[in-house]
Parts: sequence; structure tokens; C-alpha cells
Amino acid sequence: MGRTRRHYAHDLLPLPFTEEALSQVVDRIRHIQDRLGRRILVENVSSYVTFTHSAMPEWTFLGAVAEAADCGILLDVNNIYVSAVNHGFSPYDYLAGLPLDRIGQIHLAGHTDAGTHLIDTHDHPVPPPVWAIYRDAVRRFGPISTLVEWDDRIPPFEELVAEADRARALEAEVLDAYAKPA
Repeated sequence: MGRTRRHYAHDLLPLPFTEEALSQVVDRIRHIQDRLGRRILVENVSSYVTFTHSAMPEWTFLGAVAEAADCGILLDVNNIYVSAVNHGFSPYDYLAGLPLDRIGQIHLAGHTDAGTHLIDTHDHPVPPPVWAIYRDAVRRFGPISTLVEWDDRIPPFEELVAEADRARALEAEVLDAYAKPA
């Protein structure tokens, strides 16, 4: 949702988490999937404002969209953290509220701290709180294809590879720890 009437924004606009919005989003996703002849993944976005008349938390809305539209979820862990800090909810409650069988890919990234809020900028290394949430996501959802996003102030290639290697190592560590009998 990056537009209102004929005006387009350069970022995704927030939605109220209501039954009406849920129905509209599900209808659009079903239409797209029908046209493509395949399931798509929808990504959770970072947000900076909320609607007071939202009737459910974002994770409930996202899970309901995925179930009703029969689509998958591209889980952006940095976006969860950015929104959790901006709105004061637990990122772990977010993960716990998502359907286990709908996560199709995970994204990791860095962000900018603007003092009063975080901004999803993809221009820093993945910070420790995002790595911690990723650890919990791997524990909960298992081995899922993961991508480290870095869109601005791009560092030397070796630093990018090191971030990807860290994600692989963390995933292996978590999966190994949960595969061993207690």
C-alpha cells in the first residue's frame, strides 16, 4: 500500500489492522496469486505510526492475511525490531503470534536510530537485538532461507560476506542446539 487515490508515496503506507483492511488485502493478494498462478510472500513492513482504531496487533493481522489468502510470509526481522521499538511491543510476542507453516524467507538488516524512533534504512550492520530476534526466529521456524539486506552506505564486500556468514553460523548453532536430545 504505497498510494492513496492517485498519489504515490516512496514508502509503504501503514494500514489499520481491522477486519475491513484484512478483507481488502486478502482480496488483492488472491487476485495477484491467481494472475501469477502461484503463491507469493508478503513482507511485514516497519512502521512509524499506528491507527488508534486497529482491532488487532500487526502479527495477528499478518498471520490472518497469510492464512486467508493462502500466501507465505517474508519475515523481515529488522522490521519487527524497528516497529517494536517505535510502538512499544515485544518482538518475541510478534514471532510467537505468526503461523509456523507460512514463513518462506527471512530478511536481516540494520537501521538508523533517530533518537525518538528507529528508521529502517538498511545502511548499517545487523545490530545485536536483531541477531537475538533472528536466533528466536530460527528456533521457532527452523531452517529458512535468509537474506542480509544492505541498500545504502554499502561496506566492502568482505563485510557483507561476514554478515551472511554470521547468519549461517547462528542458524547452524540454533538448529544444532535444538536437534540434540535434552
